[in-house]
Amino acid sequence: MTVARTEQRLKPASTTSSAQANARRSRLAAAAEPPIRPGPSTAVVAIGGAGVEGCITLANAHLRLDVAPALGGGITRFDWRHEGGLVPIFRPCADPGPGTDPNELACYPLLPYSNRIGNGQFEFSGRAIDVPRNRPDEPLPLHGDGWLGAWDVEEEDAAHVRLTLDRRDGKPYSFRATQTYTLEEATLTVALDIRNTGDEALPFGLGLHPFLMREADTELSAAAGGLWLCGDDWLPVRHVPAPPAWQFGVAYPMPSEMVNNAFTGWSGRTSVLWPKRRLSLTIAADTDYYVLYAPPGEDFFCFEPVDHPINAVNLPGGGEANGMTVLAPGERLAREFRFTVERTGQAARRGRPRTRAGSKARTRAALAR
Repeated sequence: MTVARTEQRLKPASTTSSAQANARRSRLAAAAEPPIRPGPSTAVVAIGGAGVEGCITLANAHLRLDVAPALGGGITRFDWRHEGGLVPIFRPCADPGPGTDPNELACYPLLPYSNRIGNGQFEFSGRAIDVPRNRPDEPLPLHGDGWLGAWDVEEEDAAHVRLTLDRRDGKPYSFRATQTYTLEEATLTVALDIRNTGDEALPFGLGLHPFLMREADTELSAAAGGLWLCGDDWLPVRHVPAPPAWQFGVAYPMPSEMVNNAFTGWSGRTSVLWPKRRLSLTIAADTDYYVLYAPPGEDFFCFEPVDHPINAVNLPGGGEANGMTVLAPGERLAREFRFTVERTGQAARRGRPRTRAGSKARTRAALAR
């Protein structure tokens, strides 16, 4: 299955771009093959399962997923089923309802762009593109339209639900998007698809914004080549190699300092470990970037697989040079994200370093350069 595509009317990519795309697809295919615990397919769909009108619950022998179409098509909870109980993988929404803020959800979609756009504008193809603010408490446009809209249920069955969002009257982005959630054994697959329904070409991007459970012993493995340093407005100002404490080449404890940065050169595969729970989560996506938001002292952190960094449209070369896809009218972009939960044993952890001596000092020195 091709997970990142455009219609055939798109201009052919260069040889290098094609090779990179094929490599990303190969990584996703490989990432989709971890061992999956066998079990009966006992998926069910229930309406109103999370206390929100029209909420849809998918469940099987391994997982439970609650989706709220009216709340940005977002997830209100994603749990591992164990011994008759539910173990949260994403931070659950405490009390979902009509007035729930999207940032209280467990996960929501990012489209037609991720994160912030500097000054609410960018230049593209000789045109000045204005992007309006979409949150009263935010000085810059943030995360696009998908997380703030009410999605329609197009189809559902015992294994999946497909949602649609029509923004043909949107400015400057006019689009129609679909979002599909599927449970298969111990894997949740989220597929995003967006079509440019406007009259002019624009750079588009896709991503997800899950809020993962964070405990004292939570570890992250998410190798990346570099990251964008941010200013006080959280917009990127300089690209640097990833400092030692933030390289995440193997599983290390979460940083104790604030992290809110876009990482580049991602392999497309990440592992989150909860040692005391003896659980792991494998995240696989056909993207080269992720945003890590890890505020100290919170019971969550956000690992956001995205296909472009923060403010990509205003970085050198523009959005197209920084992971976004230019869609002409009628063209489409699609991406797929997989979340696989597994039990882990203590033997798998033997020999893994617990800390990095001096890592905080090295991080501060690297970020100060």
